[in-house]
Amino acid sequence: MKYIVEHMEEGFSEWVILEYAKILSDVGKENLIICSLPSTTTSADIPAKLLDLGLKWTTKELDKINEEYPDFHYYTPESGKKICLLDPRAEEDLTCSDVEKFDCMVLGGILGNHPPRDRTAELKVKYPGLLVGRRLGDKQMSTDTAARTAFYILERKIEFENIKFIDYPEFRFNKNEAVEMPFRYIIDDKTGKPILPDGMLELIKEDSEQSLDDLLA
Repeated sequence: MKYIVEHMEEGFSEWVILEYAKILSDVGKENLIICSLPSTTTSADIPAKLLDLGLKWTTKELDKINEEYPDFHYYTPESGKKICLLDPRAEEDLTCSDVEKFDCMVLGGILGNHPPRDRTAELKVKYPGLLVGRRLGDKQMSTDTAARTAFYILERKIEFENIKFIDYPEFRFNKNEAVEMPFRYIIDDKTGKPILPDGMLELIKEDSEQSLDDLLA
C-alpha cells in the first residue's frame, strides 16, 4: 500500500516535520511520498531531518506522480483504478477489505485541523472522478494518526472498531500546566498512552507556553 500526502501547508512547520517523520517510521520510506509541493521547490527547501529519513517528494500533482516515481503505479487512465481519499465526510468507513480495492491512500493537509476544515472538498474538485472517500470514524485525527489507523486496518487487518483510541487526551506537564488536544489518538498497547511522534510532547508544551505569553503580552 502506498501513502500519499497532498501537501497543502505553506512550508514545513515543526509540527508537520514531526508528523511526516512518524509516518515514515510507521509505513516505510518506500511507501510514502509528499506531492504537490510548489514548482520552485528544491532539496534545500525540504527539512534535513526528512531527507535523512529517506522522504520521497515531488512537485508533481497527485495524478502525475508516477511520471517521476514509476513504482507509484497506483493509477493510470487505462486502468480505471481509483485512489482512496481519507475523508471525514465520506459515507463509508475504511475496512480491511478495502486493501483489495485500492493500491494507494491519500491523506495529509486534510485531517488534523481544529476547528475542522473541509480540505477534502478542494481535492475532490481538483481531481474529479479520481478519488473515492473513506471515513476513519467521526473524530478529527492528526495526520500521522490517520496514516497509522489506515495502516492498522489495511496492513495489520485490524478493523476500525477493534483499534484502541483515546479522544481529546490531556497532557499534564506539572501540577499547574496541562494541555488538552482536540484530536483522537491511537493508544500504545505497551504504555497505555497516546502514540505521538518523537518530540511532539515537547513541541506541544512549547506551543502552549508561547500561547500563554501571547495572552499576557
